[in-house]
Amino acid sequence: MLRISNNVELPDHEIEISQIRAQGAGGQNVNKVASAVHLRFDIPNSSLPPFYKERLLTLRDQRISKEGIVVIKAQSHRTLELNREDALQRLKALIQEAAKTRKARKPTKPTRSSQRKRVDRKTQKGQTKAMRGKVKI
Repeated sequence: MLRISNNVELPDHEIEISQIRAQGAGGQNVNKVASAVHLRFDIPNSSLPPFYKERLLTLRDQRISKEGIVVIKAQSHRTLELNREDALQRLKALIQEAAKTRKARKPTKPTRSSQRKRVDRKTQKGQTKAMRGKVKI
């Protein structure tokens, strides 16, 4: 069971984990040991509450396919167990991040003094640049 929050847990049978060979440096050990992990999680067919599903499916994340399948590849550690744990933690972090509600932004106007300062800086910069020109004799 992967615990997402106090009320939400994912059963192990919904998370498909397969081992693959890791890429990159590592010498001959990389060629003979399958220590990397591919984690696949099907959002629409999962037991997640509808709120979580909607939020995850609207995310613009490259790890989520058009069909709603999360694919996470973990290969940063040397052992299969650590990579498996890393993939599960990354899935948990993705789901928790999607569930966060962001505070609504209140549009504000710049103050009159800040507008005046901005225009003054622009005119000062323009005068500085004008002084860089050729000198007339």
